[in-house]
Amino acid sequence: MVSADSHLPAPASAPAPASTTPAPAPSPDPISSSTPAPPRALSFDRAAAQYAAARPGYPPALFDAVEELAHRPLRGARTVDVGAGTGISTRLLHERGALVTAVEPGAGMAEEFHRSHPALPVVRGDGNRLPLATASADLITYAQSWHWTDRTLATAEALRVLRPGGALALWWNVSDHSVPWIDEQDARLRRFFGAGDSAHGSPVRSRDLPSGFDFAHRRLPWTRRVSLDTHLANLGSHSAFLVLGAERAQRFLAEERARLAELFPDGTVEESYAVDLSVAVSPGVPPLPTP
Repeated sequence: MVSADSHLPAPASAPAPASTTPAPAPSPDPISSSTPAPPRALSFDRAAAQYAAARPGYPPALFDAVEELAHRPLRGARTVDVGAGTGISTRLLHERGALVTAVEPGAGMAEEFHRSHPALPVVRGDGNRLPLATASADLITYAQSWHWTDRTLATAEALRVLRPGGALALWWNVSDHSVPWIDEQDARLRRFFGAGDSAHGSPVRSRDLPSGFDFAHRRLPWTRRVSLDTHLANLGSHSAFLVLGAERAQRFLAEERARLAELFPDGTVEESYAVDLSVAVSPGVPPLPTP
């Protein structure tokens, strides 16, 4: 659902402000029919409320770093938060003064977003075919979501929608495996899932980043203290569990509860993360202000 607001990036049906290339028409479907998302990418729809309640946010230092690397303040920046999920990053960008529009492919996630943040605009779509006009955004963000895109298509779309001199910011919360209990948990997860899968996130690899951009990088450590219930709900909200089937997932999480209850007898878990941030400024020079 989108609220009418003059600060939003223009929808695809609006005239492109800096190009004669027409923007794509908005699709009524959550995923462009030409680039369907894998079922795992939409598995979060079945656990949207759990995701919203249990997933970690991001530290203020992240947004300081985005401003530094994008060479502009967030306040007043026309921002598109792609793969916004339930709005965790969208809300924080809004609180920093960004004029932000969320883009989310999943029906369940978009519904939870609107329930939690009724004043913030969210449109259905994905990074492979953004439902926004050409050169309409100062900043495009992907929080925990770039890896769900087709890199070639999403790169072209970012270059199209960004204004000259606009920035693309990608970030992931990755569990800090220098903490012994987190490293041990990660080993259990990988044994359980096989094929190197986990629910701790993976450090960004340069080959996974969009081509055509010159990225700068930051690694930002932070922690949060949550109940054991929230920690386990966070784990269970990852797609590796959501596509597994309830019985097997619940069995693993019950065993994990028993292990962690011994380690954290007061029922409070300190989760340690590092945000992997990559920011690049799009080619071109921003237009001079009109006198």
